[in-house]
Amino acid sequence: MIETPVIAESQHQNAAVIHLVIPRDQIQHEMGPAIGEIMAALAAQGVSPAGPLFSRHFRIDPGIFDFEVGVPIAGPITATGRVKPGELPAARVVRTVYQGPYEGLGGAWQEFSALIQRQGHACSGSVWERYIYGPETNSDPSAWRTELNKMLA
Repeated sequence: MIETPVIAESQHQNAAVIHLVIPRDQIQHEMGPAIGEIMAALAAQGVSPAGPLFSRHFRIDPGIFDFEVGVPIAGPITATGRVKPGELPAARVVRTVYQGPYEGLGGAWQEFSALIQRQGHACSGSVWERYIYGPETNSDPSAWRTELNKMLA
């Protein structure tokens, strides 16, 4: 389900983000429109994405997702509506890649967390996903690739 985890250095990236705190079952209804808002705000400001879409989670709760959805950018943006300047931090992380449909991400995170625990890594709780290949690049969900990152303590 996931590739062998590796220790990696994540580089700081400026980003355009929307912060969401939503019931877990609303993710499919909220994330797409948020991505659309971000892309529209970037286009209106003449700023291009500088990497794949991501979601950065601040609190992991069974019923609530507290996270940002965003895209890295090469230059500054001006806050507009829900779209704000944000970032992906420079950090030492444990990283893996999951290949498959988004519905399998919960199981991929469980497998990843179990491997991290068995390897004895201490993590800070900050996690993010980068959507390397998704529906915008391939209509076959089995080809989608999502990078999973957990910040080391």
